Amino acid sequence: MGRCKRVKELIPLVSCAFLLCWGFNDAFAAEPEMGTARVVFQTNYGDIEFGFYPSVAPKTVDHIFKLVRLGCYNTNHFFRVDKGFVAQVADVVGGRSAPLNEEQRVLAQKTIVGEFSDVKHVRGILSMGRYSDPDSAQSSFSVLLGDAPHLDGQYAIFGKLTKGDETLRKLEQLPTKKEGIFVMPTERITILSSYYYDTEMEICEPDRSLLKRRLAASAIEIERQRMKCFP
Repeated sequence: MGRCKRVKELIPLVSCAFLLCWGFNDAFAAEPEMGTARVVFQTNYGDIEFGFYPSVAPKTVDHIFKLVRLGCYNTNHFFRVDKGFVAQVADVVGGRSAPLNEEQRVLAQKTIVGEFSDVKHVRGILSMGRYSDPDSAQSSFSVLLGDAPHLDGQYAIFGKLTKGDETLRKLEQLPTKKEGIFVMPTERITILSSYYYDTEMEICEPDRSLLKRRLAASAIEIERQRMKCFP
């Protein structure tokens, strides 16, 4: 009788442990597979690196990667920094300090179908900006600075931060001002330049280091010309 009672008491504990284990595995399985491509934004406050979720939002990933390859984000900026919520990259059509060439402009003006998923909006996630039309996303996107469940299923998630959380924390400490619904930094957070690489490449660090130096030098020259021609 005593043994039977002990077994009955054990059943709820076993069930609870099973449910906890099942919930953990379910949450783990929900993490999308990241592709091998990485993009780096070199800002005046440090680098931000991110990867893509091609299985979650293939059209969005392809579009953003094309924009990066064409250099569309160079001289653009983060127009919004809302601590604990989002840091948002401006639309490149109006956000760059350097003019777009024709090829860049044509791509930047394309709209992307809303690829909504069940991936959660948590810190580090990349989420497309859009207007009220669910298919109006172009080039603006947000890096989540905290959990935002109210955005789940409403905005297309296409990737996640892989390096640079310390840069995000620097951005969160900058002074801001409020304009309408937006919390905006009082100084420009410039994306000086950008580059991309593939994590499956065996030997790329020397080339990447050289490219970073060249891009940094070109960014300085672009800014010098901008100040000269557009004071």
